[in-house]
Amino acid sequence: MASVVGIPNVMVEANTEEEAISKVKFALQAQLATGKFVTIEVNSKQIPHQETTQMKYAGIFANDPTFDDFMEKLATIRKESNTTIDE
Repeated sequence: MASVVGIPNVMVEANTEEEAISKVKFALQAQLATGKFVTIEVNSKQIPHQETTQMKYAGIFANDPTFDDFMEKLATIRKESNTTIDE
């Protein structure tokens, strides 16, 4: 079997590697001969902005005066948990 990466509908079967490569080249040429390249203009201002889940929370503790204390407590809990596991 041979296929073209990125073009899932171009796949062939053959008895040998050389034959498969030859067939897949022919299949790709046929696909490209019947296809058409077009340019599509996209107005990025009309596309709604979607935040990734992680970025939604970026910086939410920037002005929280208790954040450093929280992180120290979390580190202590993790250290104690790791010590318990190791024993």
